[in-house]
Amino acid sequence: MKRRTFLTAGSAALAGLAGCLDSSSSDSTEEPTDSGGAGTAKTTAQAELGGTLKVATYSALVDSPSSSPGKWLKQEFEKEYPQATLEWQTPENEVNYFIQRKAQGVSIDTDVYVGLNVDHLITIDDKIGGKQLFTPIADSLSNYGHVKDGLKFDPEQRAVPYDTGYISLVYNANEVDEPTSFDALTKPKFKSTLITENAQQAITGRAFLLWSIHQKGPDAYLDYWKQLMQNDTQILGSWDAAYTAYSNGERPIVVSYSTDQVYANRSGADMKKHQIGFLNGQGYANPEGMAKFADTDNPQLADAFLNFMLSKKAQSKIPTLNVQFPATDWAEPGKEFDKYAKAPDQPVTYSYDELKGNVEGWVEQWARQIATN
Repeated sequence: MKRRTFLTAGSAALAGLAGCLDSSSSDSTEEPTDSGGAGTAKTTAQAELGGTLKVATYSALVDSPSSSPGKWLKQEFEKEYPQATLEWQTPENEVNYFIQRKAQGVSIDTDVYVGLNVDHLITIDDKIGGKQLFTPIADSLSNYGHVKDGLKFDPEQRAVPYDTGYISLVYNANEVDEPTSFDALTKPKFKSTLITENAQQAITGRAFLLWSIHQKGPDAYLDYWKQLMQNDTQILGSWDAAYTAYSNGERPIVVSYSTDQVYANRSGADMKKHQIGFLNGQGYANPEGMAKFADTDNPQLADAFLNFMLSKKAQSKIPTLNVQFPATDWAEPGKEFDKYAKAPDQPVTYSYDELKGNVEGWVEQWARQIATN
């Protein structure tokens, strides 16, 4: 189980077919969930589209030590498009690698990126301005209509959601009661119990910070965090470090993902040590998106791959391998996922427009007043 760090431009370490794709391709018609699409007639487009499709992503999507969808996605996509070869790329700096190349005017020899979030888009727009890294694509995908409206995060429709995680608390019920609200975490009962991650470095840390701002407001969140620190909250640099400390019993509460019990069930762990806590009945949604590079030399195959990622078959499989919630309304992840993956009653998140011009200032103030003290 491995999660990503956050990237910002300039930092090395921070966590289609023309028109609309034919509706008969890439699982636009529903397939039996037990067949995986076997026996579906290949369309002319599927038979003719070919070449090497270079898809960049974060390494855990391809080679996580627990489970990853990369191998399955390559196998199934190449099965649907027998003249195509999917080649995964996992640059060390993830999308930041491409932001830097575009800013420097260096060519990009990649077709698709998988693993974008709203922070990445803001960084892209702030750092490279009028230079186009990704091209609007949503309207060209026949399966886009199945994407849940609440997960769409790019007003320019460059990034198309393919899954989402909900940031929550994971707690050990053998040692601590469930903290039911943000305010509860500041009480003596929960002193020295919480581990969270650095909002400048980890996706989970930034999401938890934004969740607290959403709850307390931009004018009061720093006061809230001062109360958390007075209650001996621990901030670690990465999700890996935080979850490892939690797993080792150093503290009984950690900021993590609401799908934690899926992993726990697979390893036969004590489920009481993997309870999910949604503060104020909420969880912070962190949808992940995919996009087509503006300079791709294989645009039709790129569109076909993006549409495949939104197909019922892929959307039903990705959650079981990436252990995140599907982004579409027709996915059927199966009984294990339905039982152990927990979704909040009230998902909350910030939109692109709400974050642009604000998020960096919020994080910088937090870093200056909270993380460094």
